[in-house]
Amino acid sequence: MSDNAEGFDRTPGAGRTRGKASGPGQGDSSRPREPELADGEAVFSHCQPLRQPRTALPGPGPGPTPESSDSRVSTLSSSSSNSSSAAAVKPRPGQCAVYESRLSAHAPEFIPSTYTPVQDDVYEEDSYEGYYPEFSLADVVQDILSYLNSSPGSFETDIGNITATLNAWVTTEETLRELVELIFTQSTSMPNFTYTGARLCNFLSHHLTLSPASGNFRQLLLQRCQTEYDQRQQALMGDEETQRKFHTYVLFLGELYLNLEVKSVKGTMSRAEVLLNALKALMDALFSQPKDRNLICAVKLLKLTGSVLEDAWKQSGKSHMDELIKKIEEILLDAQCSRDVRQMLLKLVELRSSNWGRVHAAAAHNEATPDNDPNYYMNEPTFYTADGTPFTAADPDYSEKYQEILDREDYFPEFFEENGNEALYGEEDEMEPEMEEAFEKFCLETERQKQ
Repeated sequence: MSDNAEGFDRTPGAGRTRGKASGPGQGDSSRPREPELADGEAVFSHCQPLRQPRTALPGPGPGPTPESSDSRVSTLSSSSSNSSSAAAVKPRPGQCAVYESRLSAHAPEFIPSTYTPVQDDVYEEDSYEGYYPEFSLADVVQDILSYLNSSPGSFETDIGNITATLNAWVTTEETLRELVELIFTQSTSMPNFTYTGARLCNFLSHHLTLSPASGNFRQLLLQRCQTEYDQRQQALMGDEETQRKFHTYVLFLGELYLNLEVKSVKGTMSRAEVLLNALKALMDALFSQPKDRNLICAVKLLKLTGSVLEDAWKQSGKSHMDELIKKIEEILLDAQCSRDVRQMLLKLVELRSSNWGRVHAAAAHNEATPDNDPNYYMNEPTFYTADGTPFTAADPDYSEKYQEILDREDYFPEFFEENGNEALYGEEDEMEPEMEEAFEKFCLETERQKQ
């Protein structure tokens, strides 16, 4: 109450409005108006210091004395006044804002101590050999095998270039062994490559020029097959992946027996007899463990090579095929195989009973001629003359005309109809006036019946 009596208004913003009031309620008109500021004068230069509170602030410790408070307020006011005045003062007209530069265009070049100069590489003709990465034999063979796997139909046309490339790479015994291993691995890991791999092995066995003392390509390939053959029992007892690779190896060995040709002493080409005995032992191993996977592999092998194997065994007086069929019949009676595998085994037995689907050639007969065969002209086409007279090749009067029509049909088959007459193309199907009138009457009668 004493504060209000002394004229101190505690309302926020009271008594601090400067400038002219723009309306009622804006500032106190009874207070004296402060003079307007000139340019360059500080805004807070005429402000009076705030009065210190009469009572001390709550809290521990003695409050500040009036003398110390007044000194701090005066110091703050003077510092703010100086800074505000300096900020508000404009630069003098004669003062230059651009400093004089000490840089010179003729100064020596400055090179930092950490700078590393960049030099362009100069390649000589001999240095280009190491510029591109070198390919290995494995890369070349892998590209060749991938190409043959994706395009098996181009084997005949590309095998010459492939053999020339491999002859340029295979120059030592180590590279020859590496080539055999790469082809064997690819042929026994991909079921769809067994046939192409066997054909490739047969061609390379006759056309690779390198033949070291340790063995040529065919001998090293058969040695690699022998190594896998010796591990057949372990492969059958292995995991699923090992069994899958072994089954692919069995099919590759069957393809190799059909395609690999060995030159005998007499100069004739024959199949490798060592593979014949290996296939018999492999089928015995598969039937000894009549699981579905083993039985399916055995069925595929017999469908592939059954007729050739039986002929070879019969020539040597062996009944191995009868023994295999007997084992299949025993499996059908005793083994717990799936219904689909059982059906495959039954179809295989039926195929063997029909001589593996082979049909013997019919007895030789004389070539049919118009003299000894009354039906010689039965399948010949019949043509018609301009007046509608039919004639065939048997008519002597029209033999030349008949041959002329046949020649024209061979050259321009699309321009002739079945009877040899020239087809009329481009004609529009237009009705005659009488037909058009009858058609309109028919349409009108149909509409009336619907109504």
